[in-house]
This record gives sequence, structure tokens and C-alpha cells, in this order.
Amino acid sequence: MYRRDGNRKTKDDVGAHFRGAKRDCGLCPLRAQCLRTPDTTLARNIAFFRGRIDVDRHTHTARMQARIDTPAGREAYGQRFATVEPVFGNLRANKRLDRFTLRGRAKVHGQWTLSCLVHNIEKLAHAAYAA
Repeated sequence: MYRRDGNRKTKDDVGAHFRGAKRDCGLCPLRAQCLRTPDTTLARNIAFFRGRIDVDRHTHTARMQARIDTPAGREAYGQRFATVEPVFGNLRANKRLDRFTLRGRAKVHGQWTLSCLVHNIEKLAHAAYAA
């Protein structure tokens, strides 16, 4: 028997899965006793389940939600809006700057500076600074 996967999930169960080699199962005299449908099954599969998993608790979204729901998580998440993350989001989503169209360090730096300048001018315009 050969191990198929390290930790294979079958529905909500986790376990080790093993499979016999086709060359060994094909010539075995106990093939009819070992397999339910020996005419269609190529090799024997066996699974040893270690137990059930809580699917909702182990998703990345659920873990992040649990971290944010704590008082420290809310404070940390609230500080994200004071950082530069909204700038990158605005430049990428609204200005469509998801890649640079120029090549070379100096040209890319110029394009980045121009994009940041446009972002800052828009912030000033929306804050009624120009009026």
C-alpha cells in the first residue's frame, strides 16, 4: 500500500488515505474478497480517519473574523484607515494603476510620483481646500 495524501479531507473527516498498486491488486488471488466491485475497481483504497473537523472554524475568513472581533483587533483594524492602504486601493482600483506602463527605475519613479500627486490633489479638491 502507498500513502496517497498526508491529511486528506473527506467531507468533514480528516484521515490518511492509502492505495494499493495496480500491479499487486491485479494478480492477487483474494481480489474478489477484498474489493466490492472487482470488475471495475483497479486497486484497493483504504482510509484511516482520525476524526471530524469543524469546517467553519478553520477557514481563513472565520479566523480573521475572530481576530477582528476582539477589542485589540478592532483597534488595530481601525488604524488601517490612517495608514497608506487606502492610497494603494484608490490608485489601483479607481486610477487603474495596477501595473506600470514605463520601464526603468527613473521612469517608474516618475509615473508613481505623478499618480501620488494626482491622488493628493484630489484629496485637497474633495476637502474644499481650493475654494
